[in-house]
Amino acid sequence: MSSKLVKELLQKSVDAKLKAISSQPLLDLVAKAAETLSDCVSRNGLIMACGNGGSTCDAMHLTEELVARYKRERRGIKAMHLMDSSVLTCWANDYGFDGVFARQIETFGKQGDVLVAFSTSGNSKNILSALEVSARNGVQSILLSGKDGGKAAKMANISIVAPSNDTERIQEIHLTIVHIFCEIIERKLLGEAV
Repeated sequence: MSSKLVKELLQKSVDAKLKAISSQPLLDLVAKAAETLSDCVSRNGLIMACGNGGSTCDAMHLTEELVARYKRERRGIKAMHLMDSSVLTCWANDYGFDGVFARQIETFGKQGDVLVAFSTSGNSKNILSALEVSARNGVQSILLSGKDGGKAAKMANISIVAPSNDTERIQEIHLTIVHIFCEIIERKLLGEAV
């Protein structure tokens, strides 16, 4: 294995994050999304998260940090990853995969709740359906995507588009944003400065 390659790949990750840091509109959207999530938490609303493949892992990471804890001792936060295997396989088998997240939002989501949808392309049909149902049910939506944001970018209330076309760089930025969300939510919940 070449340490030169390791360094090159680490540098690509750093460069993608530096590009994100230099985008004031992106920083403003992340702050706005964190405020939306914090408001939901303050009302004891539900935060739902979904994605496909690696993005489902990002969605899962967000919800586990909220339900358990990120860095501070605090009450649990109502958060749900829309990946219950029995629900997902039942719905996909009977109706198709495009509606697996939308059905759960119809069932559990209500006015004032928030959906955080992860899609590196912004074009996954089940993410588009989830955003559509969220809008119909008064559920605020936050999209984390990449590339040009895809079709989903125009559907979400807040669209955060990682400035990269490379899936791995997009996911690395998404994970950093997840941690930023958790930090801000916990600080606000405990009355700390943000």
